Amino acid sequence: MPFPAQPSPPRRIAVIRGDGIGPELVDSAVEVLSAVADREGLELHFSTEPGGAATYRETGHAMPPEALDRLRTEYDATLKGPVGLPEVRKADGTEAGLLGGVLRLGLDTYANVRPIRLLPGVRTPVRFEPGQIDYVIVRENTEGLYLSRGAGVGNERAAADQLMVTREGCERIVRFAFELARTRSGAPADGRRRVTCVDKSNVLRSFAFFRRVYDEVAADYPDIERDYRYSDAAAHDLVADPAHFDVIVTENFLGDLLSDLGAATVGGLGMCPSANIGRASAYFEPIHGSAPGIAGQDRANPTSQVLSSAMLLDHLGEHSAAERIRRAVAAAYAEGAVEIDERGQPTCGTRGVTRAVVERL
Repeated sequence: MPFPAQPSPPRRIAVIRGDGIGPELVDSAVEVLSAVADREGLELHFSTEPGGAATYRETGHAMPPEALDRLRTEYDATLKGPVGLPEVRKADGTEAGLLGGVLRLGLDTYANVRPIRLLPGVRTPVRFEPGQIDYVIVRENTEGLYLSRGAGVGNERAAADQLMVTREGCERIVRFAFELARTRSGAPADGRRRVTCVDKSNVLRSFAFFRRVYDEVAADYPDIERDYRYSDAAAHDLVADPAHFDVIVTENFLGDLLSDLGAATVGGLGMCPSANIGRASAYFEPIHGSAPGIAGQDRANPTSQVLSSAMLLDHLGEHSAAERIRRAVAAAYAEGAVEIDERGQPTCGTRGVTRAVVERL
């Protein structure tokens, strides 16, 4: 006789509401998560944690150290809204309210995973059909050029930042990319599972090192096709031939640039979620900024935040609930309940998108 399915354990989710449009997007995602939890019989507990530009103004820290400790030890995952405000800056001129360095290094979430997928019903500047753009950028998250964050040197005549990659950092991100490729159905163009190494190894020694480690790790995955692009060629091909790509693995800075380019081909930054995954911690966020110019106006697209919440559920092993969210988002666009304008903003407003998704769960 079959055993009854075991209920999922209660899950504790940290919520960082962020700045600008962040609170609106996070409210949307939490509403969707709560609705899908009801339908799937999940027990999700949400707790707000401080972080961002507003927190910096109040405390002098983008995130208090004790809050970071709680993220490490007390939660199953973290849902984060966009953070930062242009006017909140440090003495060196860089933004003060950003959490990338704090969370990625503090939690050692070394893999930044950014799916780029064109949904039915979404108008874009490029002439591709849904299904022809469906790849994932796996961006190394803890080193590369951004390792120099806060550590650059300079004076009134010159400034320098250092790009550094390590063997351990390269090995683990490349292995993550190949393991991810094994879970996917391959590139839209030919169904081949492949991992494309994007670098600038023809110019920079650090990228030549990255490619050498890529080749060493790739030898362990004979079932996955190796592929290579210099970063400038990759930028071209992601527009001209996106169906070729399945999984892309690259350095921190290049991954940041290419994922925004990819977003433009699928309806804008508001369509793109991301996961930041480490061995012990993970957090989930849109790939875009806080857009303070439209904050509080019901104009922001919450799709990126909602799809980030689906990635959070996948990370927790709640795949049925995650897929339910993705299907509801796709249906809302395909049926015309949600449309985005030329600025990437939903014509039905932030709350309208939320309602349309919840109705289709």
